[in-house]
Amino acid sequence: MVRREVIIHDLESWIESWIDNNINSSLRIDDVVKRSGYSKWYLQKMFSVVKKKTLGRYIRDLKLFKAACDLVYSDETIIAISLKYGYDSQSSFTRTFTQNYVFPPSEFRRLCRDNPGITKEMLKNR
Repeated sequence: MVRREVIIHDLESWIESWIDNNINSSLRIDDVVKRSGYSKWYLQKMFSVVKKKTLGRYIRDLKLFKAACDLVYSDETIIAISLKYGYDSQSSFTRTFTQNYVFPPSEFRRLCRDNPGITKEMLKNR
């Protein structure tokens, strides 16, 4: 049983690292599955059990978190950030971002820059 847990932990670490290194592309679950060598069903099931969220949700959350950091700490335009993280348009990015961070990207950027103390709180647990 210990060997299985080690394999699962190594796979989880590899997946997280690979996703992080490829997050600026239009990353899809099938891309991760293809690189892993495991079946789509097994990989998604194992990931959900370990991370308590689906692989697709993990990818989306990480993209949004990195986009939020870019909004606060860079001067990139919102359209550039949305395209950087694989969104087809600024409007789809804005809709998804607002659902997760309550504020639209431009307002989020302004709030965090005007109130540096809340930035950490706004990014926490995302």
